[in-house]
Amino acid sequence: MSTSATFADTVPAHWPTLTAAPASSWIDSASEVLARWFDAARSRQTLEELDAHLLRDIGLTRHQAQHEARKFFWQA
Repeated sequence: MSTSATFADTVPAHWPTLTAAPASSWIDSASEVLARWFDAARSRQTLEELDAHLLRDIGLTRHQAQHEARKFFWQA
């Protein structure tokens, strides 16, 4: 390798080149995760507010609903 070679000349041809796509890709992924977390938190709050009649309709006990509602937003 000569001293006049640039870094780009030393990178193997099979390595992917960096473009703007990776930045938008991780931003999209992060926003999807945040949206899922927000939806989970909102759904659990709604579940906790259901009355006994509605809980019976969906086949849950008050204890099961409270257990689910107390999970952290990031928990599946």
